[in-house]
Amino acid sequence: MTDVTHTPNNLGSYWMPFTASKTFTDNPRMLTGAKGLYYTTADGQELLDGTGGLWCCNAGHARPEITAAIQKQASELDFVHSFNQGHPIAFRAANRMVELAEGFDHIFFTNSGSEAVDTALKIALAYHRANGEGQRRILVGRHKAYHGINFGGLSVGGIGPNKSQFGTLYPSAHHMRHTLLPENAFSRGMPEHGAHLAEDLTSLCEVHGGQNIAAVIVEPVAGAGGVFPPPKGYLERIKAICDANGILLIFDEVVTGFGRLGTPFAYQYFEVKPDLVTVAKGMTNATVPMGGVFATSHVRDAFRNGPSAMPDLFHGYTYSGHPLASAAAIATLNVYRDDKIFENAEAMATLWEQMLHSLSDISAIEDIRNLGLLAAIQLKAGAVAGDKGRAAYAKLWEKGLITRPIGDTIAMSPPLTIDTLTIEWVGETLRGTIS
Repeated sequence: MTDVTHTPNNLGSYWMPFTASKTFTDNPRMLTGAKGLYYTTADGQELLDGTGGLWCCNAGHARPEITAAIQKQASELDFVHSFNQGHPIAFRAANRMVELAEGFDHIFFTNSGSEAVDTALKIALAYHRANGEGQRRILVGRHKAYHGINFGGLSVGGIGPNKSQFGTLYPSAHHMRHTLLPENAFSRGMPEHGAHLAEDLTSLCEVHGGQNIAAVIVEPVAGAGGVFPPPKGYLERIKAICDANGILLIFDEVVTGFGRLGTPFAYQYFEVKPDLVTVAKGMTNATVPMGGVFATSHVRDAFRNGPSAMPDLFHGYTYSGHPLASAAAIATLNVYRDDKIFENAEAMATLWEQMLHSLSDISAIEDIRNLGLLAAIQLKAGAVAGDKGRAAYAKLWEKGLITRPIGDTIAMSPPLTIDTLTIEWVGETLRGTIS
């Protein structure tokens, strides 16, 4: 029986994000508790969190170490802004972050992945202006890319429905093709075909002048567009073209950061180092909103030559480096380290892949894509696009597994604490549900 104390009597006041309001109101799905790998609904049902929150609860839910750190910080120093003043814990958090991200010496704190992307794009534009190349105004993204929902990220993003309501965005944004190719269907990990698509960037340099392009932003593994691991050699070629033309390369690691591929960051997994890296989500295990932009010293130093009394960068947020978020970030990094969570993600990745591809004989499945603890099961579309994905999502919820429908694709990104028995259960549940 539903616990009425957890069911609001008015569902109209809250304008929910990315939600079909009428559909939700007709059948509200309310989660009221979380622990470890599981959520609890208002009527007491346990659901396996197959999406890690929203690609973000990497250490599982309700970690007592993180909770205690947030509570302690709230009782000592609840808020300080960071405009021309500071507080020690933000600096400690920054130091811990750059220790994890070798090759990067600085981090600019934001409050979300969307803010991190817009910050990185602004840093790139300002970097070139500081170096006397203010003509570099073009920003390059990809089709099917998701870079948040702020104006800059939406401009370089490539998911049409996200953009269609808002008209013209940043006017100098261009896009490369995505890397989802039919010949790569059912690839295990990185697909063999598609490195040639990096030459789209060469074409943009030829058409618009490489000297006019400020930055290229890519997700090392595309997430919200449908989970696309990069083809072998693709990221390396993008990096080489950027370097040859003086273009900054931004990796959007809001999804892949903090262990999703078994390494702290995807640039380490692929051994391709960008100039800027955006992060969020797993940064605080999603307990307190926080994001950031890692920058190399080469980028940071370009901002040190202005008047000493003026800000290095005319940009920031009221809550940048928030004390509670900083405390949560440090505690989260401690949990990742002490419980060897990234190592567990690496160990589970092979079992995860085997489980997923054991489903390839199901006739309703058109493709399976995976890398690390990321997955996409693409269903054969029906008469109405997205209907099969929504139906599978609803059925899996009833079976006790939360997934994420992206059109007719079911995406999964479980907490990195997942174990062998749970992976086996996920496989059995998927097989018993998808048809």
